[in-house]
Amino acid sequence: MKEATLPDELTELLDGQDLERKIGDTMLLVVVRGDGFPRVAMLSVGEIFAPSPREVRLALWRGSNTTESLSDIGKATLVYYAPRTGLYVGLETRRAGESSGLALFTARPAWVRRDEVEYAEITSGVRYTLRDPAAVLPRWRRAIDAMREV
Repeated sequence: MKEATLPDELTELLDGQDLERKIGDTMLLVVVRGDGFPRVAMLSVGEIFAPSPREVRLALWRGSNTTESLSDIGKATLVYYAPRTGLYVGLETRRAGESSGLALFTARPAWVRRDEVEYAEITSGVRYTLRDPAAVLPRWRRAIDAMREV
C-alpha cells in the first residue's frame, strides 16, 4: 500500500514561511469526542506546520476539547478548501509535549481524499481577518518554532 502524503498545495501552505501572506487561510480539524459527536476546530497557519509531506505538527490550546480528543483518540480529519477542490486528510496523531500553553502534536497522514466534480468548482473556503496582526503574528512564529523543535 502506498504511503499517504499531503498534497503539494497543503505542504506549501503549511511550510511555516510567509505567514503574513497566508493570513486568512483556514483549515478545519474534525475530531470525535467520547460522546460520538464530531467536533470542528478552525486552525490557522500559525497552529499547524508540515515539515514534509509525510508529517504534520499541531500546536493547540492546552485545555481545548480538540486537545482532549486528540490526546485520547489520536485521530482526526484535516479539511482544507483549496481553489477548485476540497482536500481531506486523515491524521494519526501523537501528543509530543507542551510549549507556552500549547499542546504539541505530531501526526502522519493516513489517507488523503480530493473532492472535485466536473460541473462545479470551489471558489473559496473558510476565511478570516486578523483584528491585530502585529499581536498575533509573533505568537504564530513562536508556535511554528515550537513545532519545528518537536
